[in-house]
Amino acid sequence: MFAWIAGTTFGKFISTFLISMVPVIELRLGLPYGIAHGLSYPLALTAALLGNMLPVPFIIVYIRRVFAWLRGRWQALDRFIARQEERARTHGETVNRIGIWGLLIFVAIPLPGTGAWTGALIAALLHLKARQATAVIFVGVCIAAAIMSAGTYAVINIV
Repeated sequence: MFAWIAGTTFGKFISTFLISMVPVIELRLGLPYGIAHGLSYPLALTAALLGNMLPVPFIIVYIRRVFAWLRGRWQALDRFIARQEERARTHGETVNRIGIWGLLIFVAIPLPGTGAWTGALIAALLHLKARQATAVIFVGVCIAAAIMSAGTYAVINIV
């Protein structure tokens, strides 16, 4: 049905962009996906960075309100939200100890459970300034992108 989109450079760019927006997988899967599907490194990197960063300012500014609203509407989500907040607080302790560098390192490590989404949640729950947190998260995402680019390049050239 969508084969005509998937076969175009634009379609591959949009697919990479959208995959990179998904929590947990983010750029860690989006960038290799784009490269594996024939996007050039610069295009795949651009799509992955944009997709990974687009939700960050919104998460930092609005997530506490969204959590409060969800808790008021659906009690069943309370445990899920509490787990997310606890996870962010646990990681946030490290950020509090090390400072803003802790957030940078946390986002830059391309492992599941780290990344821009969780970094933005940590920044929101620690009441960090949105501009500063977004800039730090962006630098962390760029470092993660460099690591993933190198890893993807190595795997493609080995295989």
